[in-house]
Amino acid sequence: MPTDVERWKSEAYGGEVRERMLEFAEEGWDSIPEDEHDAWFERFKWWGLYHQRNGQESYFMMRIGTPNGVLTPGQLRVVGEIADEYARGPGENPEFGAAYADWTTRQSIQLHWIRLEDIPDIWEKLEANGLSTQQACGDSWRNIVGCPVAGKDKHEHVDALPVAMNLHDTFKGNEEHTNLPRKWKVSVTGCREGCGQGDINDLAYEPAEKDGRRGFNIRVGGGLSRNEPRLSRSLDVFVEPERAEAVGGALSALFREYGDREDRYNARMKFLVDEMGTEEMRQTLQEEFVDFELETAGENLRESYTYNSGRADGGHHDHVGVHEQADGNYYVGLNVLVGRMGADDVLELADLADEYGSGEVRLTQRQNVLVTDVPEGNLDAFLEEPLLEEYSPDPNPFMRGSIACTGTEFCSLSIVETKNRQVRYARWLKENVDLPDGVENFHVHLSGCTASCAQPQIADVSLRGMKTRKDGEPVEALDIGLGGGLGEDPRFADWVEQRVPADEVPGAIGNLLGNFEERREGGESFRDFVERTDEETLAELVEPEETDYEDPYMHNTKMTWYPYAEDDSMDARPTPARADGTPIDDSPVADD
Repeated sequence: MPTDVERWKSEAYGGEVRERMLEFAEEGWDSIPEDEHDAWFERFKWWGLYHQRNGQESYFMMRIGTPNGVLTPGQLRVVGEIADEYARGPGENPEFGAAYADWTTRQSIQLHWIRLEDIPDIWEKLEANGLSTQQACGDSWRNIVGCPVAGKDKHEHVDALPVAMNLHDTFKGNEEHTNLPRKWKVSVTGCREGCGQGDINDLAYEPAEKDGRRGFNIRVGGGLSRNEPRLSRSLDVFVEPERAEAVGGALSALFREYGDREDRYNARMKFLVDEMGTEEMRQTLQEEFVDFELETAGENLRESYTYNSGRADGGHHDHVGVHEQADGNYYVGLNVLVGRMGADDVLELADLADEYGSGEVRLTQRQNVLVTDVPEGNLDAFLEEPLLEEYSPDPNPFMRGSIACTGTEFCSLSIVETKNRQVRYARWLKENVDLPDGVENFHVHLSGCTASCAQPQIADVSLRGMKTRKDGEPVEALDIGLGGGLGEDPRFADWVEQRVPADEVPGAIGNLLGNFEERREGGESFRDFVERTDEETLAELVEPEETDYEDPYMHNTKMTWYPYAEDDSMDARPTPARADGTPIDDSPVADD
């Protein structure tokens, strides 16, 4: 039998949901029938809206898609203005203030504390400036990712930007691809660094050459979610750029027709590839979904990929820093710790992008931001700007390597607090731990649950939210994995230690690095060290330890209405609320 989600989608989905959302916005939060919340919230996702978690009723997270991470001149300012005006709620984050924007690991933008009543005005402003929330979530084509400097990079094998943009324009709002069994994540990579991270996408276009022609080899079925990570597999198909759309649409249609609609857990391309195998999938694609002869794969140009590889010692490959473009101008990559930037800083960065560059800004899959098209004569003045003291182009490796998902601040799936915790981890590590000689990159990814939004399995140190008891009290804890990375011979992290109390994790990382330095052979990378060391020994090297690091979020933040509120108990929640912020009659505050 189809799942509840499939039934809800069959009743209303895609473009038709927009009109109902506008009606709900006009009538207010409490116009959504309470017994239909789950159904409507699932449908809202197609328009980029996730209802926030228990205790935050009537507030939403809004996701804005930015294909290939590109924000054209003026668009960053629009995002900052919307964050400043509409993304303010009843709680204030002690690290980031009352309004901010999150840059995600899929080159998208997330805003929080969004009210349903404000959606029409937000949409109007976004769409007037070429931005949209359409299909930023839901069972459809998600934001297409790729090299953030596609079209500008000096080292491209193929200019992937027109391909990514054409896929975006073709499949966003396309009725034939509106309702897929689950999300459909696509990566387009044309450069040598592997910035598109095609290994972990449902569909990946990877640079290749055949008979003197440059194009893409096709890979399918990658993904990290839950406890079932998969690397994408070659479909033995080569496409030139002009046929990328046809093959992408055909594979999307194949997933639409053959994907599992009876089990949401199993409804991912990675499991369909497991079931069919690549040979059968290629044959089915040829016989049922394309009307031209598929070419066999060409020579793979991806062997030198270093982005997020865990082996990139001797240089950085994350686009942070100053880099020359193909046209002689420069782009400057700024490190945004855990991908969050206050609304005031977003607006200031928009001003700087206009003053020193073309106004264009791009987002990376490491939650960072790039200012492009900076003439050489503007570089020195730009690098002296005070904002760059906070968002450095030359950060400490622990700051540079930190990624964190949304966590229990807003997410119903997360088990632990993440953003503020990872900020504190990075600061403590910067002040107290030295990396061994020659190790210039060290990635620590913190994901609040097994959904893997922070991509923990491909980090040097992988952290995953759990719970445990310490001194007889329940506390937040993290599983620790080691040695993940993409690039040549990609591998997922080995989970070597479970349920480490959160306040003992920085000490564990410090001890691990000290043990690595003692046992390291020559100049080997941390990932190489992990690969040659058995899991039992690795677990012994972690050594969780209390230090002078103090974690303020050891209590069960999942059971709070907002982890950072002075009174964070569910009984104190000020929601649900009307558009003006006053509680609706059935809320606990109103009963008092």
